[in-house]
Amino acid sequence: MKWNHIKSKLLFKYTLSYIAIFLIPLVILTIFIYQSAVQNLRSEIEQTNVNQMVQAKTVIDERMKELQEIATRIAYDEQLTSYWAHHPYYSRETIGALTKYKATSSIINELYLYFRGDELIFSPQGMERIDVFTNKYKFQSWSKTDLVQDLNTVRYPTMRPAEIVDQGDSVQKSMLAYLVPITPNNPTPHGTVMYLINESNLTDLIESILTNYNGMTYIFDNNGQVLAANHQGETITEEDVATLYQLEPGTHSLTLDGESHSVVSVKSDSGWSYVTAMPSSQFFSRIVHIQTFIVLVFSLVVVMGTILAIILARRQYHPISDLMEFIRIKTVSDAATSSNELEWIKNTLNDYSQRIDLQEPYARNHILLLLLKHGHTAELTTEFKETLGLRFNRSYYFVVCMGWEAHAFPIDANPDRRSVLQLINELELPEHSVHVYGVELPQPNRLALIVGFNTDTGDEARLQSLMESIVEKLRKLVTEQAGLPPAIGSGTRYSQAEQLNQSYIEASTAFESSMLNGQGSTTFFNKLSGPQHNCSFWVPMDVLLKLVQSLKQGSYDVAVQMVSTALNNLKAEQPSVALLRCICFDILNTMLKTALELGIHHVVSEIPRLTSFDSLEQLEKKLIGLAADICAHVEAKSETEESSLIEQITAYIDDHFTDYNLSLGVISSRFSISSSHFSRSFKEKMGINFSQYIWQKRMDEVIRQLLYTNDSLKDIITRVGYLDTPNFIRKFKKEMGCTPGQYRKMHNRNEASNSPDDEDEEYSG
Repeated sequence: MKWNHIKSKLLFKYTLSYIAIFLIPLVILTIFIYQSAVQNLRSEIEQTNVNQMVQAKTVIDERMKELQEIATRIAYDEQLTSYWAHHPYYSRETIGALTKYKATSSIINELYLYFRGDELIFSPQGMERIDVFTNKYKFQSWSKTDLVQDLNTVRYPTMRPAEIVDQGDSVQKSMLAYLVPITPNNPTPHGTVMYLINESNLTDLIESILTNYNGMTYIFDNNGQVLAANHQGETITEEDVATLYQLEPGTHSLTLDGESHSVVSVKSDSGWSYVTAMPSSQFFSRIVHIQTFIVLVFSLVVVMGTILAIILARRQYHPISDLMEFIRIKTVSDAATSSNELEWIKNTLNDYSQRIDLQEPYARNHILLLLLKHGHTAELTTEFKETLGLRFNRSYYFVVCMGWEAHAFPIDANPDRRSVLQLINELELPEHSVHVYGVELPQPNRLALIVGFNTDTGDEARLQSLMESIVEKLRKLVTEQAGLPPAIGSGTRYSQAEQLNQSYIEASTAFESSMLNGQGSTTFFNKLSGPQHNCSFWVPMDVLLKLVQSLKQGSYDVAVQMVSTALNNLKAEQPSVALLRCICFDILNTMLKTALELGIHHVVSEIPRLTSFDSLEQLEKKLIGLAADICAHVEAKSETEESSLIEQITAYIDDHFTDYNLSLGVISSRFSISSSHFSRSFKEKMGINFSQYIWQKRMDEVIRQLLYTNDSLKDIITRVGYLDTPNFIRKFKKEMGCTPGQYRKMHNRNEASNSPDDEDEEYSG
C-alpha cells in the first residue's frame, strides 16, 4: 500500500464506514438472534414434539384401525366360522387362517378367537379350553370370571389398560388386551376377537419423541385410563396424571411433582390422548451452550469483518475504481472482490434468465397460434411480442401450411423432430426482406409458416410470382432437412398481420387439396376457385371454400366475414327473387353440409326456421347464428377430444410403463399427435412432464415389489423397464435417501432370499 493511501482521510472514512455498516447491523442482529434463541428454543422443541407426536398418533391409530379391519375380515372368513373351528378336520384350516391374520400386524403379540358360550378358545397355536386359557394368562387386575364375562358380553371394541400378566414359568409382561366383538355393528355378536399387545409395542412408537431429552409419555383412552406409559425413571401422582389427561391439545407448562415441565398433548379422532412431559430445566442448559456459541461466532465475525472492511475500503478508494470494480465483477468472476449477496443476485438472475429462455419457445408458438386462429392478440402488448422476437413490420403477409402423410416417416425419422422446427423457427431470406416465423400445429407432421415480405410493386402478377418463388425456396429448405418433400398449401397475401387468420384458413384449404394431389405437391388458394361463373353475382368459389374451412376450424370471425361478403355481393347485384333464393340456398346448403360432416346433426331440425326469411338481412342473422353454433360445437369438441386423448394416453402409459421402449416418439406415432404438443398438453394436465411421470410409476412399482416380493433387485428393476441398474440405484438413493436394499430392510415386510445391502454394493460398485 502506498504511503499517501495510509495518510488519506478519505481512506480512513471509507474504512470506518465499512466497519460501521457491517458492525452495527451485526450487533443488532446478534442481540436479536440471542433473544430469539432464548425465547423460541423451547417453543421450537415443543413444536417439533407436537409434529412427532402427531406422527406417532397417526401410526398408532392406523395400527388400531388395522386390528379392527382384521377382526372384520375374521368375521366374514368362512374358515373361521364355529362350524369349521369345531370340525375335527377343518379346524386345522381355522388355525392356519388365524396364523395368517396374526402375521398381518406387527404389534400383535397373541390373537385369540372365541365363540360366545363356547368352552373352547382358538389361537394360531391351536385350540384350548377356556379354563386352561385363564390359568395360562393371569392378569393382575382382570379376574378369570371378568375375563370370561367380557369375552361373552362385550359389544364394542374395548382396550384394557396395560397391566402385568403372569404367563407361568416366572414370565411376566406388561400387556394390553383389545377386545373386538364380531360380527361388527351387530347388536348380537356371535364371538369376540382378543388381541394381546405388549405395552412396549406402543410406547416404542413414541419413544423417539423425547430424542435427547428425559421425560414421560402417556397414552390415555377416551375415559382417561392410562393405556400405556413410559416414565423413564420419573414418577408423578395420580392427580397429576388426571391433569395431563384433561389438557387441551397443544403445548402447556405445568408443575409436576414440584418441578416445571413442558407438556405436549395430542388427541386422535378415536378419543385417545397422547401426552409427553419433559422437565423444563433441560431447555435452559441448552441456552448456555447457545450463548457460548453466539459469543464465539460474534468474535470471529468481528475479526473477519474488520479485515474484510479494510480490504474493501482499499478497493473502493476512488469513485472511478468503484465503477471499474463493478464492471469487472459483472464481466469476470472474482471471489476475492465479490460479496455473497452479489453472487447470489447474479446466480438468481441467471437462473431466471435460463427459465425464461426455456419457456420462450412455447410462449412464442402459443402467440403465433392465437394469431393464426383469431387474427389478433389484443391482450398482449407490443413490447411483450418484441421481447419474444415477434415483429410484424412487412408490407405483405401470407400463411403457408405444410405437412407429410401420417406414415411417410418411421418414428425415429419423424419430420416433426427438433431439427426441422429449429430450421423454420425464424428464417430470413435476404431477397425482398422475407421473414418467416414457424408455428408447430397440434396435428402430427403439420407445420405452418407465417411469411412476411417487402416489395414496391403493386402488380398482381408480379406479386403472385414473388409468392410462388418464396414458397418454392421454403419447400427446398424443408425438403433438404426432412429428406422428403412436404405437401404445401398457400393462402392469399394480406397487407396487415391481423388478417393472417384468413390467410391461414385459405392455406389450410389449399393444403387439404394438396394432400389429395399427392406428397410434394404445392397448391395456392387463389387457384382453387377456378374460372368465375358468367353471372358475376353468384357466390365465388373461394368464398365458399373459406367459409367451409373456417367452420371446420371453428374460426367464427372468418366465417362471419365470408357470410357477409357473399350476401353483400347479392345486395349489390339485386338478381331476381327466384335466382336470389337459389343462391342463398347454395350458401345455406354449404353450411349445413359442413355441419353434418362435423357430426352436428341437430342443425337438421333448424332447416324450417333457416329457410324462412323475408330479407337478406334476416337471412344473414340466421346464417351468422348457424355459424356461431357450428364454431362453438367445433371448439367444445376440440377441447373434449384433446382432454379425452390425454386421458387415453395416460391410461396407455399406466398399462405399458414397464416397456423399456416407451417414449414420446412411440406415443406420438401411436396416437397421431405432435410429440411437442403432447408433451406440453400432458404437463399442463398432469402437473409433471412425461419423463417424470414414467419415472414415478416405475419407482412406485419397484417399491411395491421390494416390500411384497423376495425377487432380486436386478430382476425388479429390469421388470419395470429400467435396464441401467446402477444408475437406477443412484437415482433411487437421491430421491428416497437410501438404497433400494436399505429401503427393503428398513420396512422389513418380507425376508429376501439374499442380502439387500450386498445387492446394492454389487450394482453400485
